[in-house]
Amino acid sequence: MKNLFISACGLLLLWSCQGQITQNKPESTMEKQTLHQFKVKDLSGNDFDLASLKGKKVIVVNTASKCGYTPQYEQLETLYKEYKDKGLVIVGFPANNFLWQEPGTNEEIATFCQLNYGVTFPMMSKISVKGKDMDPVYQFLTQKDKNGILDSDVKWNFQKYLINEKGELVKVYYSKTLPTDPEIVNWIKG
Repeated sequence: MKNLFISACGLLLLWSCQGQITQNKPESTMEKQTLHQFKVKDLSGNDFDLASLKGKKVIVVNTASKCGYTPQYEQLETLYKEYKDKGLVIVGFPANNFLWQEPGTNEEIATFCQLNYGVTFPMMSKISVKGKDMDPVYQFLTQKDKNGILDSDVKWNFQKYLINEKGELVKVYYSKTLPTDPEIVNWIKG
């Protein structure tokens, strides 16, 4: 009986100490992620390692071919041509999450972008940017526990995520904000 009592006290003491250790742990032990840790596929099905963008400012945008904001492709391309030699990369991720406004295949999307807007910036394979099947890149972009900055929802097509040279999220602009908005241009130049 005495041994049982001593064992019970020992377990209680051990449990008590573990509780104190746990309480002293920092709230989040998850290491902040960066855009550079991801590998994706481009529209042609080739691997695209986002680590290749280290040292560059990046605008990540979810795109769609049949959206009222689709003409933003033209402004995105203008920005890309003007600033690509100064360290800017625009990365498009076609998505069909909003009213089926991107129904095409990767090949159809590539043809559409080239014929209608002369897109030369990197376009990735079609993904999901919200919901249960959200792509890991967009999980990073939208979840504070992964990006270390903020939570956000992808509200519609052509939402813009600004990423600094270290691959860290800086700011989010909703679809209404044009790619050539002075705030975005100043960030590119800064």
